[in-house]
Amino acid sequence: MRNRPIPGSFGLVRAMSLLGEPALHAPCATVTDFGPGLAKLIEDMFATMYAAQGVGLAANQVAVPLRVFVYDCPDDEDVRHLGHVVNPRLVAADGVTVRGPEGCLSLPGLEAGVERFDHAVVEGVDRDGEPVRVEGTGFFARCLQHECDHLEGTVYTDHLSGWRRSRVTRAARKTSWGTAERRERLRR
Repeated sequence: MRNRPIPGSFGLVRAMSLLGEPALHAPCATVTDFGPGLAKLIEDMFATMYAAQGVGLAANQVAVPLRVFVYDCPDDEDVRHLGHVVNPRLVAADGVTVRGPEGCLSLPGLEAGVERFDHAVVEGVDRDGEPVRVEGTGFFARCLQHECDHLEGTVYTDHLSGWRRSRVTRAARKTSWGTAERRERLRR
């Protein structure tokens, strides 16, 4: 039996979409082509996620407006969850609501306390169109909800209000990655 290569081993690291870029703020399209292009996208997404030291990445974070995300994320018991979901649907988000620190590869260096459910279930398909169901608790449930949000055009800052939202928005304007154009979008 041959071992499968680590996801991302043959992928290319793609440029990251950053807060304020249109790709992050619009719902993604359903995947209909399950050919080699999708497999390549998933491989590149893993490579990009690992290069950025993340635990999840949605396709629109690499400027591809398709409903795909990848993950390599532990839960609160430090069990590793590794995979991808194409055309995911968040079918359950329930349990205790927990405010916890949340960051995003599209907002490098920034973090805020975001309320998320402690349990989540996502259904979709894999790169071959086969059904998948992913269930997570704790930190992994947070990751699943975060990535599903991305595919709807939502970033974690959209869940913030009041001083928490103002603080992150001000901090984003001051970052080295906050170009003049992005800063202008953040002011709106």
